Amino acid sequence: MHFSSAYLLVSHGSRDPRPEIALEHLAELVRQRLQARRQRQGQSLAIGREVWRQEPNWERIDSYSRPPLVGTAVLELAPLPLHQQIQQFAEQALSAGYETVYILPLFLLPGVHVTEDIPAEVAMAQQQLGNHILLKLGPYLGREAKLWQLWLDSVEWATAPPQSGKILLAHGSRRPESQQLVEAIAGQIGAVPAYWSVDPGLEAQVSELIQRGYRQIMILPYFLFEGGITDALRDRVDQLSQQFPYAQVQLAHPISATPKLADQIVHLLL
Repeated sequence: MHFSSAYLLVSHGSRDPRPEIALEHLAELVRQRLQARRQRQGQSLAIGREVWRQEPNWERIDSYSRPPLVGTAVLELAPLPLHQQIQQFAEQALSAGYETVYILPLFLLPGVHVTEDIPAEVAMAQQQLGNHILLKLGPYLGREAKLWQLWLDSVEWATAPPQSGKILLAHGSRRPESQQLVEAIAGQIGAVPAYWSVDPGLEAQVSELIQRGYRQIMILPYFLFEGGITDALRDRVDQLSQQFPYAQVQLAHPISATPKLADQIVHLLL
């Protein structure tokens, strides 16, 4: 476990305030879970304190009792560029006695932000920080194998009739690995994939399902938080309902900042 690490959750960023509010709430949920784990581990170690008298062991117990430090940053639309946000958080972590900052990108697909932009920003921040504190870039959130199961907890998805046509809607990327991931998840939940920014789009997939005889269609948005895109998606679904009045098209909610999502993040961190 990275008990000498502070943690920084990095999201995309938005002009809409709702994703930032959700991100801060999620960071607090993660902090609470890390604190609970550290307390349990620290208590286990402290049981043997009459035997463990050597200094390294006492330092280890201290690391378990230290309050976890969890911060947030965004890649875009922030007053400071990401590398400066990382640098500021790392300096705060260093002052609090941490040796490492573990950075987790809260992105669902391995697009250019994950593969190029964030690693470049982390490298710039490390250059500015020197060897005073180590930055470690973790896997993007969508790499978590069971993450997709959280979307199935939505009330809309759980109560959809078994005969419903199902669409998994992601933002989309021209990178083959991103589309392959979405297609794999869609296959696991019995859905067809659709994308907001590339083909096949939502209208094409709704039309295809209707032609196949479906009259109830559930759309699962593969997004973390409510925001501008989900608002636009809701408007688009209203338009589709008018375009196909003989079909019921329903939109589920994104996962949002839930305790189960926080549990998944802690699993990645530890």
